[in-house]
Amino acid sequence: MTLPDRASNAEKWDFDKLVTILLRQFKRLLAERGVKLTDAETQQIGESVAQRAVAQRIDAGEQIPAIRAAMVEIVAESVQVLGQWNLTFAQSLATPMTEMPGWETTADFLELANEKVNAEVRVSAGSSLLVALGDVRYAHFLVEAIEHDLEALGQLDVDAIIGRRALLFASGIDGDAPDWVEQVRAWVESAAKD
Repeated sequence: MTLPDRASNAEKWDFDKLVTILLRQFKRLLAERGVKLTDAETQQIGESVAQRAVAQRIDAGEQIPAIRAAMVEIVAESVQVLGQWNLTFAQSLATPMTEMPGWETTADFLELANEKVNAEVRVSAGSSLLVALGDVRYAHFLVEAIEHDLEALGQLDVDAIIGRRALLFASGIDGDAPDWVEQVRAWVESAAKD
């Protein structure tokens, strides 16, 4: 499977770096919700998560519940953005921009495309961060992103790679297993019932 360049990079990052990058991606949105993180704190949280030591690191551990709560809001708001077009996350991924309603000019098209893509990225990246931080309520979005990319592209793009890594990290499933997608799907379905 040949990966696009950015996806190949995301596959190689150490897990602490991946978590740190996700935290930085949401830094402004987290700050708007009262969760202000320094670069040192984001790095410390990334290291704690990668070492599965959040509970032992009181300084990082105290931030985790606030980050989770803010990320749940961010993902939910992004799902609502997609809902304004009567689209679920999976439907949005499968809907080309040319089929989106509500645009007449190039400027309208670009504004709509930006809003749609931002919402999709926030759902995917936000769900990945939540799964890495131990909250699986939106893990099904990651399965949807993975399945979309495999069906539409025959490979995973960067957001699906990050989602895959978060799911494999949280579940302990071997990513080299030929049925890893089925295993992950079953794990997510089981985790949703708990």
